[in-house]
Parts: sequence; C-alpha cells; structure tokens
Amino acid sequence: MADLEQQLLKDYRLTTAKILYHLPDYPKFLQEYIWQEYDLAPKFPELHSFLGFWTREIDGKLHSVYVASKEIITPSDARFYDAEITIQ
Repeated sequence: MADLEQQLLKDYRLTTAKILYHLPDYPKFLQEYIWQEYDLAPKFPELHSFLGFWTREIDGKLHSVYVASKEIITPSDARFYDAEITIQ
C-alpha cells in the first residue's frame, strides 16, 4: 500500500537506471548494473543517494548512468467500483 500511496499522492514514479562502471581489477572493461526504485522525477533523490553510496563504498568507478522514469498509475487509472464480483 505504501508504494500505491507514493504513486498517487506524492507523484513517485518507477525509475530504472542503467549504470555502467569500470571493473576494479580490469579498468578497461565495463560492467552493467540495473537499479530500480520508486523516485521523484526530475530530481531523483533516491537515485542520487544510491550513486553517493556507490562512489563512497564500491570500488568500481562509474562510467555512465542512463535513467528512465515512467508513471505507473495516473489519476485517470485509479477508479473505485460499487461492487465486487467473484466468478467461480
């Protein structure tokens, strides 16, 4: 329910980041990491927090970060119904 509340009331969006980084032992090689979380566009505070952790704690130097963000639930998608029907 917390994710639904974030999406409807606080405008959180599902955010995916493709992170390319240099391998610590082989710096000429790139490795890919996919990060996904609910975040606020366009400032992306959760992503910035994660990238700050990465630069402090992880040996692989960042090469590039590609970000995609999409509203999953929009106000027109949320509807309330008067009845619930179960089909057996």
